Amino acid sequence: MRLYDQSTGRLRDIQIRPRMGVYVCGITPYDSAHLGHAFTYVHFDVLVRRLRHLGADVVHVQNITDVDDDILRVAKERGVDFRELAENEVESFERSMAAIGVTSPTHSPRATAYVSEMILEVEKLLEAGRGYERSGTVYFRVASDPEYGKLSRLSREEMLPLAAERGGHPEDPNKDDPLDFVLWQPSAEGEPWWESPWGRGRPGWHIECSTMARRLVGQPVDVHGGGADLIYPHHESEMAQAEALPGERPFVRHWVHTGTVYMEGEKMSKSLGNLAFVHELIERHPAAALRELLLRHHYREDWEFSERALATGSPVADSDGPANKDAFFDALDQDLDTPAALAVLDRAAASGTAEGKELYEEGRGLLGL
Repeated sequence: MRLYDQSTGRLRDIQIRPRMGVYVCGITPYDSAHLGHAFTYVHFDVLVRRLRHLGADVVHVQNITDVDDDILRVAKERGVDFRELAENEVESFERSMAAIGVTSPTHSPRATAYVSEMILEVEKLLEAGRGYERSGTVYFRVASDPEYGKLSRLSREEMLPLAAERGGHPEDPNKDDPLDFVLWQPSAEGEPWWESPWGRGRPGWHIECSTMARRLVGQPVDVHGGGADLIYPHHESEMAQAEALPGERPFVRHWVHTGTVYMEGEKMSKSLGNLAFVHELIERHPAAALRELLLRHHYREDWEFSERALATGSPVADSDGPANKDAFFDALDQDLDTPAALAVLDRAAASGTAEGKELYEEGRGLLGL
């Protein structure tokens, strides 16, 4: 099996091991699951299904970021406890994912359950000279990692505006370097807090995922990923932290990222409000049709969602081309090419043969359809 690896920018063989770890960055539960979430989790679901089909015992971890700036802001706006907000949105998210056939992860860890482990990770980074503390905030020292930027392959000039856009606060005067990022921060009045060597506070975003991945999957992680918008700063910073601590390098063997779903010409996002929510779509359309629409797009593709396409159904592939099991599995094993795999199944169904019917049913079962 070959997968595109963000760290090298090319397709690489993935070794099928008896036990494998897949860590996918999960939701921050302050709103309902939208199609961008579904696109990511449906494709990682197919990846995990295929790895298990190939004989691997896959530990699939998908975290829940149940404490961060966004969830605290929304909880305050709604006048509810952040834990209540998180619990309600997690339940809604899980219902939506189950409806479109996404298999439950092996572990769905809440960040709040691993804060003590995160504090230990931060202490180790400070001991190693990879961080520094100012007024209760602990920062990672980017200058201590000459390879910082190797995942995103972005220049410093390209990173700075993205850091500002994605919560990195390069303008923070306490930083030695605008690109330094938070490992631990003091909690503001009314925010949840945990005792730490640096005072009452809460963890930074990046240390949450690297800590949970190291604890639940081990290092190195076979496949780690999420949406492409997480490459920088989140995954870049995760990697820097994890590889600064004792453990087998690299932190991750394969970095895999899904493309962006657009709607009305803009990236589908909570901040823009141009969202197609899964629970609303499956009230109007069969859930299997929604899953199939997502799989008709390659996982690395950026694409524009149209409900009209969902209503009219997915086009059937041309009759030319192979329609056998080898062709189906070859498509999946060449960078998880679900559109090509579905095209093989279309041809198998159109063949009218018993072999074609068997392949169609087996293949759609593996794809969760």
